[in-house]
Amino acid sequence: MLSKSLLVPERKRMLKPPFAWIDRRFLLQGFLAELSPPENLLYFFLVLAADRDGLSFYSYDKICQLLSLDVDAYIQARNDLIAKGLIAFDGRLFQVLALPSAVPRRTPPPVTGVRAASEAQSLAQIFAAMSQETSRANQSTHLGETPSSSTKVLAKHS
Repeated sequence: MLSKSLLVPERKRMLKPPFAWIDRRFLLQGFLAELSPPENLLYFFLVLAADRDGLSFYSYDKICQLLSLDVDAYIQARNDLIAKGLIAFDGRLFQVLALPSAVPRRTPPPVTGVRAASEAQSLAQIFAAMSQETSRANQSTHLGETPSSSTKVLAKHS
């Protein structure tokens, strides 16, 4: 077994009440990796703010101020933590819950708004270019020519 010794013994951490704790499974079983940065930030804040039963009652404006989160990011993170079974919230009081047996998987955000329009426009341009190249290739083939190299490149990327 690897021998460990303190790097700075005079600064050894001591657990003195009140103290906060995080189940090591949070790291070891992948909970940390599955949460978004705002979700992790809010979760760790709630762990630090909670009493021994996991309860805390900070208001959203104080949480947003302390964590430098805008209200939308806070609400999204809070709702996601609730949906993943990591916290409970009754509108006033938070409870950090015991970790579930399985890591809740992150779902990718839906593509909406400007991003969706941009992606749709990019796809439309790609398909239009492919269509033009296919038409040219078909015309060339009918004339006895070989397909252009750009058709081959587009085919490789499709």
